[in-house]
Amino acid sequence: MRHRASQPLRLIRRYNPTIMDTTDTLRFALNDHIDDVPISPSRVPLHLLGQFQSEVEEFLKGSNKDVDTSQVLVSIEKGSLAFVASGLLAATGLWTDVGHLQNPSALGLLDPKRASVVERWQMAARKNPHRNYVLASAGGDLTIRVDSRSDFHNQVEAIWMPVEKFLQGVVVDMGGTTKPNIHLKLADGKTLTITATQQLIAGEEKNRLYRPALLRVSAEESLKTGELRNPTLLAFDASRPHWDEAEFNKLVEKGTKAWADVPDNWLEELRGGQG
Repeated sequence: MRHRASQPLRLIRRYNPTIMDTTDTLRFALNDHIDDVPISPSRVPLHLLGQFQSEVEEFLKGSNKDVDTSQVLVSIEKGSLAFVASGLLAATGLWTDVGHLQNPSALGLLDPKRASVVERWQMAARKNPHRNYVLASAGGDLTIRVDSRSDFHNQVEAIWMPVEKFLQGVVVDMGGTTKPNIHLKLADGKTLTITATQQLIAGEEKNRLYRPALLRVSAEESLKTGELRNPTLLAFDASRPHWDEAEFNKLVEKGTKAWADVPDNWLEELRGGQG
């Protein structure tokens, strides 16, 4: 039975699992309690029903709309609130993303809209310990659960690499008794607070205040965004860089530890499997 493209996701009350291909079907279940009573198709808040249906549809479509939800048949199961969607055999992008979800740290490999749905589910589950979401194939060979204890995240986004940087800007403040630091205004208008030692500040002969400066700092840099955190001043005069093999080896050791949990093929997977 076909549906006009303008129709919303169709809900069918009767469900016969014996007529559905396990590679063609996904089951989306929402479990929760309202007034200490489990929700079900016969007892669920209207807004929650609408929200869950919308999220299931968003997950199926993804950013590239590789699933035409106007052609997807969906049944509502008894028990928990569960939608069973069929007609998904050709949705290779969807099945690839579902496979990635078996690794909680691979959220960054998913289609952005599908990843956003999972993040919303995880946030909702953490706010409500009774709430959980289960995504499973009809045969049960693939099951993903999102609850208050799950930790779906983007492994690449979570990586902060130790780096040394040359930062150019204008020193707008410096000093401090207990936590000495330097406030460096960058070209983009942002002001970065850089930790420093009293010895470095006291030993500086030049008047750096309100003057352009090129500082050498150590910091941690986000592999995903390039953001810096915990910057620490190494030297005011960055014009005479020198090679410090011991410091270099320390950075290599820190970097090796930071990358320990990242699969060797992470870059290939981010590119969609293309070298």
